[in-house]
Amino acid sequence: MNVFPGTTIAASQRPILDMQVCDFGWANAFAFADEIASLPIGQTVISFLNAHNANLMMQDPEYRAVLNRQIVLPDGYGMDLASMLFHGKAFPANLNGTDFVPALMTYMTTPSRVAMVGARSDVLKRAAENFQKHAPWHQFIPVSDGFFDPEQSDNVMAMVRAVRPDILLIAMGSPKQEKWIDRHVGPGHARLVLSVGALFDFMAEEVPRASLTMRRLRLEWLHRLVVEPRRLWRRYILGNPLFIYYVLRHKLKGREGSSNIDGQRAGSRSF
Repeated sequence: MNVFPGTTIAASQRPILDMQVCDFGWANAFAFADEIASLPIGQTVISFLNAHNANLMMQDPEYRAVLNRQIVLPDGYGMDLASMLFHGKAFPANLNGTDFVPALMTYMTTPSRVAMVGARSDVLKRAAENFQKHAPWHQFIPVSDGFFDPEQSDNVMAMVRAVRPDILLIAMGSPKQEKWIDRHVGPGHARLVLSVGALFDFMAEEVPRASLTMRRLRLEWLHRLVVEPRRLWRRYILGNPLFIYYVLRHKLKGREGSSNIDGQRAGSRSF
């Protein structure tokens, strides 16, 4: 076990396809994020790795390099399958952003300012309103939709800086959101930054969540495929077998070593 620099939280990491992924349980993941958000200086970026993102990472060296500079949490059954094959055990928790971020907001009792960037303008507004109902002791601030011209990125971040958030949520889809954070989010923007994918769509009830039973069975991907087949068929019908291929190829090559963080300051930035 290792302690992440600047915190009192101990955790290890497991390499999945040569990417270090934290093996937090729910309690430690919440405590870690809460502690990071309350620090007087520094910045930590949290991203999530699922089978789809892993496929992108295997094909995009820039995306892999960006994730290596962030704290990566496991998302979905694919990560458990890979972990069981490489390390003989599943991850302690499925820390997918759609469940993790709303639960984190209720875990954090100190009132915080949460800036939000991403999705369509109407979806962003409804997501902020529903977040406010979900955790009314925080202030949720919709700053910008996710469809601005890339040349306006610095202006968007100037607006973020102006509202002085403790936490920043970016919802642009992977790998765009992780790369955008890496390029444009820096010291002074927020203590804790999370890339949250389709979370605003779910919070705005633009896209329905799977039933609790399907989520417990790790079949939410199937629900999403049924709801949005034209958009997601490639991700799941083609992507899931591709992920299994990458994992098996990695295993046959004898890859994946011990689990540790080697004192890296992954995800951390200083003011």
